[in-house]
Amino acid sequence: MEQLCCPFYGQMMARARYYHILRFLHFTDSNRNGVDRTYDRLWKLRDSFEILRTNFSKFYNPSEHLAVDEVIVKFKGRVLFKRNIPKKCKSFGIKMFKLCDSTGYTYDMNVYIGKDRQRAEQHLTATHSTVTSLTKGVEGFGHKLYMDSFFSSPDLYDDLAQKKNLCCGTVKPHRKNMPKDLWPKTLRLKR
Repeated sequence: MEQLCCPFYGQMMARARYYHILRFLHFTDSNRNGVDRTYDRLWKLRDSFEILRTNFSKFYNPSEHLAVDEVIVKFKGRVLFKRNIPKKCKSFGIKMFKLCDSTGYTYDMNVYIGKDRQRAEQHLTATHSTVTSLTKGVEGFGHKLYMDSFFSSPDLYDDLAQKKNLCCGTVKPHRKNMPKDLWPKTLRLKR
């Protein structure tokens, strides 16, 4: 509970006043026409989220070393895209993919709202398309990307190398298009 507590707000405003403001707080018009609510589960926050994303990358030049990773943002409310990842310290919340530099600054981010139907039509894996969308702003500058085995694949590394981005990461031996000669059955490595 300590992570969610912020005494500043309680000292500035009464609880009844906060709930009164919260009752009328909206980020977008719910009656707006032209919004495909069935596809975009983040439609109420999409405009605010896009402003944050563009400003994060617009006003900062990232360092040479970047990391791609998934994070869980702790959230106790009710949304359809809340995830449970038991191996994370905050297991329940909203899953996000982030591109961060060596100082920890978030350069770009995406919210995982479920299976993406538009990217499924392409011949790319979901993780491949996620990494390429996150790294669009740093293509051609010679950045070094670090990622874990969740994202790593030979096709992704080749694609990023063509865009002048170098990659480093752990790999899973049974990933699609992984060379078989790297993983002989007799290979036993010592700890």
